[in-house]
Amino acid sequence: MPLPVVQFCVIGSFLLVLYEALISLLRRPHGIDLNGPNSSVIKLFEGGMDYCVNLSEQYGGAVRLNGPYGDTVYVSDPRALHHIVVKDQHIFEELEDFIVSNKLVFGEGLIATNGEQHRRQRKLISPVFSTSNMRRVLSTVHHIADRLASTLTAKLPTDGSHSEIDVLPWFSRCALDSICNGVLGYSSNSLSAAEDDAYAEAVRSVGFFIGKFCLLRPFVVIVAHYCSPYWARKVLDLVTAPWIPTKFMRDIREMRRIIETMDCASRKVFAEKKASMEADDMLCRDNDSILSMMDIMLKANTVSSNVTRLTDAELLGQMNVMIFAGVDTTTSAIARCVYLLAQNPCVQARLRSEISDATKSSGYQKDGDGPSAELPYDVLMSLPFLDGVVKETFRLYPSLPLMVRTATKATTLPLHFPVRSRSGEPTSTIAIPKGTQVIISILAANRHQGMWGADANEWRPERWLSSPRAVPPDIDTPVGREDVTSTPRFTPVPGVKDGVHFPSVYSNMMTFLAGGRSCIGFKFAEMQMKQVLATLVLRLHFSLPTQRNAQGHVKEIQWKFKGFHIPVVKTPTGDGVTPQVPLNVRLVRTDDFTW
Repeated sequence: MPLPVVQFCVIGSFLLVLYEALISLLRRPHGIDLNGPNSSVIKLFEGGMDYCVNLSEQYGGAVRLNGPYGDTVYVSDPRALHHIVVKDQHIFEELEDFIVSNKLVFGEGLIATNGEQHRRQRKLISPVFSTSNMRRVLSTVHHIADRLASTLTAKLPTDGSHSEIDVLPWFSRCALDSICNGVLGYSSNSLSAAEDDAYAEAVRSVGFFIGKFCLLRPFVVIVAHYCSPYWARKVLDLVTAPWIPTKFMRDIREMRRIIETMDCASRKVFAEKKASMEADDMLCRDNDSILSMMDIMLKANTVSSNVTRLTDAELLGQMNVMIFAGVDTTTSAIARCVYLLAQNPCVQARLRSEISDATKSSGYQKDGDGPSAELPYDVLMSLPFLDGVVKETFRLYPSLPLMVRTATKATTLPLHFPVRSRSGEPTSTIAIPKGTQVIISILAANRHQGMWGADANEWRPERWLSSPRAVPPDIDTPVGREDVTSTPRFTPVPGVKDGVHFPSVYSNMMTFLAGGRSCIGFKFAEMQMKQVLATLVLRLHFSLPTQRNAQGHVKEIQWKFKGFHIPVVKTPTGDGVTPQVPLNVRLVRTDDFTW
């Protein structure tokens, strides 16, 4: 096709975007009677995590912000959030640009569908993540966690001293192997590879680029609306042409390469799984003899009625979503937790002691390379301090801190905690015009001091212990050193205040959301994180970097807030851009169990 014709199409698409933007600006909702700063929603991403939390602490559980399409409401109030994600979830829907963009990246998976199609997919897939299936897949996750620990051990000096290791890529490989082996049922062997293959590298990079190109989503929607698939691809071919030299366009070309790499690999695996299922006559086997959760899903889909059965495109989309959600978010959560343990050696020692005691009681003490954390499912999931460490990390650092909904019709949001109107008067209800965008602040909800207490912004695994509290709350005790032998005094349930709590599928926190779009894989994420932590801390000790460069500076890890949590090394010892988590790692010593 002649280049001028394609250029004309691109210019036409750009003019359509401007036209649609102008129409949206003319129709945008104004005049929401709610207090708030005179600042844009963009500052939520520029100001960082502290700004997002301070905004709710200063203005309350509902804040008015200036959005690209009019007044936007930033919400962290428990009653308002219940209406948004549960009671009135049919009114507050995902943004169209979110659905369309995800469909282009992942296909027709759960995060790229809505309405009846989403409910049909969810009904078929939810049973795949049942507790019985978690029990079955735990041995696979343990084997991979052991391989991770052995891989890191092999990088350590033989004299017992520490070595600085960037643990982030190894956690990513571990997460990918766990999802591929345990959920999808094929061996990725990412931990064993000398270097990342193209697929592993693409999976690890896709989340970063999704966050980077959020502002392009409206353009994607316009192209999808007004262009056929043929012309849409021509537009994409032009905007990703190699002769456009800017960094922005290089990033777009890289994003396209990542999507195509993921799609090619997923299609190959999916075809192999279908062929294997048909060849093994899997339909005649019971679920207990099927090792992969993907196989269970394929079997359930095959025996479903024509009305509820998913298409191959939908099944392929579920694969892509599972891999992305299971790798990107889990890697971030495990890396954050190990970093926190490195910051808090008393917590690390206490956790190590609990796991060691559990392995001795269960009869699992040694494997070929060192102590084994191979515990029965019920034992692993019920270890109280491990449970507290994982829950507190999920609460304080949710992988998806913010989510957006749009009101499909005018409605009213009730509040549990009154806020101020524009005039400064207290109000317990907010009138929401049709088309208003509502930002669900999972981050601020999980740190709400009115619900979680005055120490809501502190990482304190002890808040989840049901054992007697050690000391009165006004006595300052280092994290991890609470005396459990003091006078019994039981703590209230975390996140519950006077019978009120946030909408949740997991421990009263909103990390995995609630309602019809809650995360269906949270049980797998929790189990995987517990198994990896148990395996690592039993064999390895983690601490913050200590080596100084020529200028005397020590590496300092910073978690940037760009829609996702991105760990980088601050300047001058790092570039402040490249994702990495360098930590000092050494073999465990006897005194590392004393807390």
